[in-house]
Amino acid sequence: MYVFVYGTLRRHESNHTLLKEASLVREQAWIKGVLYETNRGYPALREGEGTVYGEVYKINSDILSKVDELEEFLEGRENNLYIRKLKKIETDTAELEAFVYFSENEALFQEEIPSGDWKVHQFLQMKPARTLYFAYGSCMDDDRFKKAQVDHHFMNCLGAGVLKGYTMKYLFQVQDGGRGDIIEDGGTMEGVIYDIPQEAVEYLFTREGVTPGWYRAAFIDIMIGGEPFKDVLTFIVKEKNDETCPPDHYAREILRGSHPHVSMSYHKRLQKQLVEIGMSEEQVEDLLRPS
Repeated sequence: MYVFVYGTLRRHESNHTLLKEASLVREQAWIKGVLYETNRGYPALREGEGTVYGEVYKINSDILSKVDELEEFLEGRENNLYIRKLKKIETDTAELEAFVYFSENEALFQEEIPSGDWKVHQFLQMKPARTLYFAYGSCMDDDRFKKAQVDHHFMNCLGAGVLKGYTMKYLFQVQDGGRGDIIEDGGTMEGVIYDIPQEAVEYLFTREGVTPGWYRAAFIDIMIGGEPFKDVLTFIVKEKNDETCPPDHYAREILRGSHPHVSMSYHKRLQKQLVEIGMSEEQVEDLLRPS
């Protein structure tokens, strides 16, 4: 059986220890509903037509009993704090059925969380002075920051980061071609890690079109030089399309920006990927030449 968690049971959150014997199935998952701040240190999920993000775990009956206790749910009892229901969960590669804890307690619904993501909501409230950011697309290229006159916010580059469980694909459709995205499909990919100030976070939220709904903020675990770093900020496409070949200028930014940092094998993969989705080898060779 599976459970979808969206609040304090998520990785690195306060009640995650209840799932220490569970198996993580998907860390990028979502369900229809509306997420609320309760002002009690945890969120509440209400049924609705919005989108709420969380994680899916494979559990057994013992773990389910512990989660029931946390959520103050007892089968057949009236006036439960949360109600457990079996619901359809969306992921990047498949649909799953999992237990989800909803509430009908109006006292819990203090303020809607627009992002639908508890971790993002907490991050935006705390506004930490420094944040680790994982770039995998054109944000690997310093020239883009210089043109936007924000390069001074991205001076502290920690080098390459390895993201396990994901693949970079061009799934965001723009008029002139695809743009970068990450998809949780069991692959392994690389990108560039920056240690950035709050001003850079605000710039990235604008650049990635979070408010219009192009990309959403998310937190992932990254390996840097073999060392794990938790809850690193990145951005993921919300409405994914079929992979589309990017325009030359965007592909050049990715190849140029990643080259000083990622492994040679991964850089070769980026080149091969462009050929596989429609570029000629001559085009790719031209993109690699200094402009």
